[in-house]
Amino acid sequence: MNQLLSTDAVARDQRLAYWTDMICNVYVQLGCDPVRAGDTGDFEGSIRQHTLPGLDVSVVTSGAQKVMRTPGHIAHSGDDYFLVSIQARGHGVVRQDGRDAVLQAGDFALYDSTRPYQLLFDDAFEQIVLKLPGERLRSELRDTEVLTATTVSGREGAGHLLLGMIRTLREDIDTLQPASALAVANGVQNILVAGLQTLPAARAPALSHLTAYHLARVKRGIDEQLADPSLSVGTLATALGMSVSHIHRVFKSEPLTPSQYIWERRLEACSRDLLAPQLAGRPVADIAYSRGFNDAAHFSRAFRERFGCSPREWRRQRVEQ
Repeated sequence: MNQLLSTDAVARDQRLAYWTDMICNVYVQLGCDPVRAGDTGDFEGSIRQHTLPGLDVSVVTSGAQKVMRTPGHIAHSGDDYFLVSIQARGHGVVRQDGRDAVLQAGDFALYDSTRPYQLLFDDAFEQIVLKLPGERLRSELRDTEVLTATTVSGREGAGHLLLGMIRTLREDIDTLQPASALAVANGVQNILVAGLQTLPAARAPALSHLTAYHLARVKRGIDEQLADPSLSVGTLATALGMSVSHIHRVFKSEPLTPSQYIWERRLEACSRDLLAPQLAGRPVADIAYSRGFNDAAHFSRAFRERFGCSPREWRRQRVEQ
């Protein structure tokens, strides 16, 4: 799905209020004020929104403003999303958790909708904003609260790769088939995580070769037994000739526990299956059971929490594109 929203659709004296409604609908509950008094009648802005599986991409073009997510907004709407602002033109500031990320063209920063934040723009700007369910990024990164409102440069490393992928995505997004869109969305997330992992706060001691070997062995064992509904840390330990405590030790540096990792891998596999043309006629419940789930209602709740929509809504993307 893609849509264009613009303040051109309403009278000048209604534009700021309309803009506030727009950003609440596209992102999360927010407030917005003009930076300079008297700018209300001259306010202009547009949002072009694209929806990929598990990832919303939008391009925001607007004038000077201050955007706020306050404790009141959070109490009113407990949306759990991570957002990433990629500065395309002009400059901005992302403020959260006692830090300010100053963004020049090409830079990006992460912020979390479960805690208050501010976005500050002193002049006209353009940003590309990524929005993804909170659990999705927490499954890839530990201690995300130390990574918010920290500038990641788009001029080198993973930041440069992310910027290049987003620019290409803007050009091709309307022609992507669902399976391709899922692959692109996953690729964007992987590069985003790589960029955030370069930040000083994210750096952890390197694993020993032995620990890395055992971690890879455990993950491979999980993938091989994923369809078995009885798979657990205990049965995995028995199959691999390891103790349960040893499996937990090798996962100590991971953002997920071994049990959470099993669920994550099952959900990821189901997300791919739901978009696969060859499985279009297969009931959602059957797909869940084939990946080791044994309760359709539980699967549906877990899927919505992970991807921000129900399995049927996710599958509908294949039909609509």
